[in-house]
Amino acid sequence: MLENLHNNKKIQLALGFLLGIPFGFFLQKGQVTRYDAIFGQLILQDFTVVKVMFTAILVGMPGVYIMRRLGWVVLHIKPGAVGSTIVGSLIFGVGLALLGYCPGTAMGAVGQGSLDALFGGVAGMIAGAMVYAHVLYPRLQERGILSKGDFGKLTVPEWLDIDNDAAILAFILFGMFLFTFFERFGI
Repeated sequence: MLENLHNNKKIQLALGFLLGIPFGFFLQKGQVTRYDAIFGQLILQDFTVVKVMFTAILVGMPGVYIMRRLGWVVLHIKPGAVGSTIVGSLIFGVGLALLGYCPGTAMGAVGQGSLDALFGGVAGMIAGAMVYAHVLYPRLQERGILSKGDFGKLTVPEWLDIDNDAAILAFILFGMFLFTFFERFGI
């Protein structure tokens, strides 16, 4: 069944759209589509965004690996490099600092009617992607910046030389500690 889904791009697009609606709804209900929540996170006063992200990771990580064990999914690890990570982080950070939204929260904010997210966010993402693809990427690629510090298809468990179950357990325990810390100090 999942192989058929993997090979059918139209169904993938339809599922992405249909699952994106509840995703945006939950982002909005979690209040991470609010500019104040994003700004509060950046100045370390409102940790709503971290809480929502960690919750998604703590549910998604074991779920993906369970589906992998059952043979329902195949992980396609992408190669990475320090250079491409730094460039991507800088672009993401500049966009976040200028607008106050990341791509996911910008789309959720558009769904709730925030015009700044529509005109600044969506238009900015499209313009930024075009400039990156046509101007910046060829220059960075030509200079070899994106491949500096190439670490290949390395996952965190491989990097730490531990098995996936240990990594998942460690991350869950860290998440529990983090949530306890946030609640204890009212963050």
